Amino acid sequence: MSKSKRDVDHAFFGQPRGLATLAFTEFWERFSYYGMRAILLYYMIASLEHGGLAMNAVLAASIVSIYGSLVYMSSVLGGFVADRLWGGHRTVFVGGIFIMFGHIALAVPAGVPALIIAIILIVIGTGMLKPNISEMVGGLYGKDDMRRDSGFSLLVMGINLGSFLSPIIVGWLRQEVNYHLGFSIAAFGMFIGLIIYIIDGNKYLNKEDFQAPDPIQPDELRPLLWKVAGLIAVLVIILVAMGVTGTLTGDGVVNLITMIAILIPIWYFVTIIRSKKVTKIERSRVISYIPLFIAAVFFWAIEEQGSTVLALFAQNQTQLTLGSFHIPASWFQSLNPLFIVVYTPFFAWLWVHMGKKQPSSPKKYVYGLIFAGLSYFAMMIPVGLFGTSARVSPLWLVLSWAIVEIAEMLISPVGLSVTTKLAPKAFKSQMMSMWFLADSAAQAINAQVVKLYTVQTEFWYFAGIGIASVVLAVLLLFITPRVERLMAGVN
Repeated sequence: MSKSKRDVDHAFFGQPRGLATLAFTEFWERFSYYGMRAILLYYMIASLEHGGLAMNAVLAASIVSIYGSLVYMSSVLGGFVADRLWGGHRTVFVGGIFIMFGHIALAVPAGVPALIIAIILIVIGTGMLKPNISEMVGGLYGKDDMRRDSGFSLLVMGINLGSFLSPIIVGWLRQEVNYHLGFSIAAFGMFIGLIIYIIDGNKYLNKEDFQAPDPIQPDELRPLLWKVAGLIAVLVIILVAMGVTGTLTGDGVVNLITMIAILIPIWYFVTIIRSKKVTKIERSRVISYIPLFIAAVFFWAIEEQGSTVLALFAQNQTQLTLGSFHIPASWFQSLNPLFIVVYTPFFAWLWVHMGKKQPSSPKKYVYGLIFAGLSYFAMMIPVGLFGTSARVSPLWLVLSWAIVEIAEMLISPVGLSVTTKLAPKAFKSQMMSMWFLADSAAQAINAQVVKLYTVQTEFWYFAGIGIASVVLAVLLLFITPRVERLMAGVN
């Protein structure tokens, strides 16, 4: 049997040419997202005279976490639209437009109303774009193509190149000019990404992505509309009840979204497992994904605190002067992607070099959780040595991020890859949404956990989370043989 076209396409560093198109689009999407996120917390807590919104730091950290949760929660919408209505190609493009206008809204100095509008637009747009980009990358490879994991590693490198540059550029503009110019640069980045996507997309992407794999049938439309109407009615009733009881506050809304973010993946797992469109083998693979999902939630809960807890540590407890130059606190957000870019070539080479001898996906998760815990153990050291009132060397933050990004290399690209391999045919994009729902649930949990982070609790905050991560790694290692059997041949 002759090789398929996707098997012989090695135009991009040994990978399919379409990977370059998707990686570059994701580069600019991450540039816009992380550029905005790098200064969002500081914008919310800065005083009015310094161009901020003068919010309480704890509430602001919770809102930033819940905003991140909503961004990834909306991937459910993006997966459904791609699977049932438009296909991945069109859904990604429309999502990019929403993201661009969201950043434009933040570029307007209109205070809290502009912030709310921006959050809504970016939440919808990112949900439509992110899960479908990753699913389209998976579609570039054949079932047994050993390049898949290394291909996803290259995608992650593209993502993190954009994530690395944006906090530096946007953070510097925020410090030297104002917040709104920084937000406008993020909008420009997404505009560039859309242009590249349109030019290259028609040439190099999988043609299957131009149509929905499981288009909605006429007899399914009416029940679907009733379900949507029902969900909207329930939400309205809950909000009215919160208003009557006096709980319709910032904290009240954060608590509501936290519950929704935890319940959605539970509902999704039940729906997929019970679906008649899922075969017995596919059902077994989805069940095997549950412990990996839980592990991913815990990892992302630690990793995503870089933009809240570690961001506050950078501003309040880190030496930021280098001679006469003041280092923008937002620049530390570039440490995450910097280390991923440094580590990616090694891990991409490692998995290809090891081939079938490489650890299974569950074991990679185990190692990742251990490193995630160690990154918080590293933060205990300066707090224990110097206390919470002294400003410490920025190298402590560098060390913590250097460790946690080893964890990300063991979990993030591997998780993306294994999700596409374990996904049932009828739920391809929606299963990829589950990967992003792990991040959504993690950040929703963070919206509650960050309330425990204070000067008085800082040492034990880092210690408790670090210990919990290592304990979860041991539990996952114990059940790994069972998980591998349920994966039914997927490694």
